[in-house]
Amino acid sequence: MRSGKRAWVTVLAGTLIVAGGGAVVTPQAWSKPTASSQSPGAVIRAVTSRVNISAPGMPGVVPASSTRMIYASNTTNNAPTSVVGTYLEPTQPWTGPGERPLIAYAGGTQGQSDQCAPSAMLSQVVRFQPPADAIIEYDLAPIYQMLSRGMGVVITDYHDLGTPGIHDFLNRKTQGYAVLDSARAALRLPGSGLNPRSPVLLYGYSQGGMGSAAAAELQPKYAPDLNVRGAYVGAPLVDPEFYIGRNDGRPGVAPAIAWILNGIAADYPDTRPALDAALNNTGKAILHDSIGKCGGGLGDSIVQPQNTSRWTTSGQPITAVIDRTPALKKAFDEQRLGGLGPTVPVRVYTARNDDSMPYPLVRAMAASWCGHGTPVQVQADASVPPMAGIVGTHDLAFFPSAADSQQWMTDRLAGVPAPVNCAALP
Repeated sequence: MRSGKRAWVTVLAGTLIVAGGGAVVTPQAWSKPTASSQSPGAVIRAVTSRVNISAPGMPGVVPASSTRMIYASNTTNNAPTSVVGTYLEPTQPWTGPGERPLIAYAGGTQGQSDQCAPSAMLSQVVRFQPPADAIIEYDLAPIYQMLSRGMGVVITDYHDLGTPGIHDFLNRKTQGYAVLDSARAALRLPGSGLNPRSPVLLYGYSQGGMGSAAAAELQPKYAPDLNVRGAYVGAPLVDPEFYIGRNDGRPGVAPAIAWILNGIAADYPDTRPALDAALNNTGKAILHDSIGKCGGGLGDSIVQPQNTSRWTTSGQPITAVIDRTPALKKAFDEQRLGGLGPTVPVRVYTARNDDSMPYPLVRAMAASWCGHGTPVQVQADASVPPMAGIVGTHDLAFFPSAADSQQWMTDRLAGVPAPVNCAALP
């Protein structure tokens, strides 16, 4: 996961989404309502429109009904909050096994600004951000395929994208809660043809892979009411602290590190004094400037390689600050995947040469799940070569990751026994 998505301009520039009457507008941020009296997944507000979706290399147009909604959820500290999401209901009939399924789609990295939230990007697809960056909603390719098959899709904006606040980028619990509660909300929408027991599948890549994995881990206790049939977990960012250390100083990654730290400070107030004391003026400026920005386009001083040892008063990298600060270490330890075992089948995709989150860490998460009794299939893809520059292996692997994921989901809906390779993980 890189913070910029410039590489996909050529790939996805042909994608078109036209919202009601051909107008292309950015949805206004909604003021955050009080959610304390609402159960998680309750629909607080909803607005419906029509969209026509097409994607490069995929002939035809998929008409769908789009409902942008705000729904009740919980924070990482289990306090009530609200989240924005979008439900896409295709006009194509579902011809697969059983009733129409709902895909709870966890999107990839967007940034820390309302304008790059998935619900906003569904209206514009390509957004140019000065001085020379383009932000692309590359998740549209698999979403198009799902809709063309007649699957319903709900996409969460995650916490505090589209509502006031600081988006807590890569927070394990809030991402999992947002994904699960988006499914609950979509199932409650009137006239959708869905019902509380409709089959649900979790799906995501990169940040979304972390979101779908977290949702799968949390679902047995947090949302046992959902009829979840399986989870597709693509290239999950299983450990945000490790991500910071591995990618420190690489081009285009400084904004993502800043988003992580901003989210930690927002969610865990006891970490603020330690961060304020550890960061110098450069570090504080980078964290401040990253708020309100989408993936990429934060200016040359941030997009260029920026080692975090230049952010701190001690000259130590941020990971050293985290490890010697109990409040920060505790907060980051809570974000690591693998501590809980999903009770549904899981397919994990990862590139052997992933440059953002190395395969051994993803394998360790899968092995932990296997130890909890989860039926896990791991695909370790060696076909994507190591890449250097703005486009990395992690980014490039997004497209092969989706190649047969939907057949795997259809098999789960048909009751086909889930493939498992826990006894001999690659």
